Amino acid sequence: MSLLAVEQLDARHGLLQAVRDVSFTVSEGEILALVGANGAGKTTLLRSISGAHRTTAGRVLFNGNDISAVPPSGRVRLGIALVPEGRRLFTGMTVEENLLVAGQTRRSGGWNLETVLDAFPMLRPCLKRRSGDLSGGQQQATAIGRALMTNPRVLLLDEVSLGLSPLAVNMVYESLQTVIASGATIVLVEQDLARALRISTRVACMLEGRIVLEGAASEMTRERVTEAYFGLRRPDAGSAAS
Repeated sequence: MSLLAVEQLDARHGLLQAVRDVSFTVSEGEILALVGANGAGKTTLLRSISGAHRTTAGRVLFNGNDISAVPPSGRVRLGIALVPEGRRLFTGMTVEENLLVAGQTRRSGGWNLETVLDAFPMLRPCLKRRSGDLSGGQQQATAIGRALMTNPRVLLLDEVSLGLSPLAVNMVYESLQTVIASGATIVLVEQDLARALRISTRVACMLEGRIVLEGAASEMTRERVTEAYFGLRRPDAGSAAS
């Protein structure tokens, strides 16, 4: 049984249908990378899974249970944590305070303040600094650490590298390897296609709200994903999500 299943999901922004009939599954320990152009629906899809965006059709199943009516706070308690685009830290609070606030609703598990700092050592010197005063890379590390403090079973990461310098991106992804090595299940939105293919076990490409190509990362070529990314040709039979 899949840990996370999305079934025929639709979501709108007013009259605009941002997610169209999307279905996919994620097994425990998988890393699914969602790629696609700006406006393809990736962020709305992650927010819909987390409960932060209301859906208009379809279901979200977690560990076999329909959680479509469960509010965002309830989904966090079940084990779904979202690192949103733009990080959305409590900028007036210190790094330590941001982490500990999330820990107040934590599930039982191996992530706590010390293990988060072990995974993201760049945060140790910053613990007493206001998160609003940090660099972009330090803020992203804080946002991911804050999500880990809830001990999620599924971690939703939206645009990890957005707005970061190449050095900061490398720093954050180096720490993410520790998270992945722990057996984490991750759904990742990443604009860097080469990095997405390297880090993931499976890739799904979105175009105009739909998944138009899906498969094992090891079997995907950059050219094939790029063609789906820009809608240059229809995917091979059986490649698109049902």
